[in-house]
Amino acid sequence: MKKIQLQTYIEILGIGAASGLVFIKDLLFIISDNSTFLYKYNLNEKQLHKIKLLENSQENLPKKDKADFESLTLFNNKLYLYGSGSTKKRDTRVKFNMETKEIKEKDISKLYKKIRQSLSLNDDELNIEGVIIDKENFYFFQRGNGIQSKNGIFTYNKINKTIDFKTVILPKVNETEATFTDAIIVKDKVYFLAACENTTSTYNDGEIYGSFIGSLNVKTKKVYNVHQISENQKFEGLTLFNEKDSQIEFLLCEDNDTEGLVSTIYKLTITI
Repeated sequence: MKKIQLQTYIEILGIGAASGLVFIKDLLFIISDNSTFLYKYNLNEKQLHKIKLLENSQENLPKKDKADFESLTLFNNKLYLYGSGSTKKRDTRVKFNMETKEIKEKDISKLYKKIRQSLSLNDDELNIEGVIIDKENFYFFQRGNGIQSKNGIFTYNKINKTIDFKTVILPKVNETEATFTDAIIVKDKVYFLAACENTTSTYNDGEIYGSFIGSLNVKTKKVYNVHQISENQKFEGLTLFNEKDSQIEFLLCEDNDTEGLVSTIYKLTITI
């Protein structure tokens, strides 16, 4: 990464606490960690649409009741939304079929329990913030901001049902280690976001010391580059926007930990 530029791209009214996004053609799909709607924003028409995911979908849910959708990922023309797993109410996965518009909700508490047990995590220490799916594996990016500070990647093999965990060490700010907040794959390279937050809780927020962008190898989990992109913001969503020979552009969303229904989308340009 030779040069990095971060700038405000658009401001979207009607959605707050943005936690994940996927860009497809002229559409930006967004999730919020305190909402059970999927949001679709048309960049050309500048219009926001809400897609009801559950029978009683709501916005601005109290912290104790929210599904905490932190991960939004695209695979085989389907969008997958994953709860963080940090409480029992956050063990839900929702699948949205882009073609048929069919919505399926699934309880993944058994899978999350196996993931916790594989690393001897307490119930409140699992904190899945990013998910990548390929033909063979699910990659769950664990934000290690709990008591044990287990930051890394769970690899769940679809065929043998095995679970493997690889610790990933990231930079520190004010003695606080950066931990994963999202990840996507571009060709054979993973790009991830991480944030420094002064807390040892997956539930309670803390003071923000900044965010990072980095890249790693999805098979070996070797980290290539990590660069700080902000000193006071917590970026939680990352999607590919445009790719050229020597330049790659991402869109980012920020969780500002407020109840206001407005979200700023940022553009991050990297010269490689």
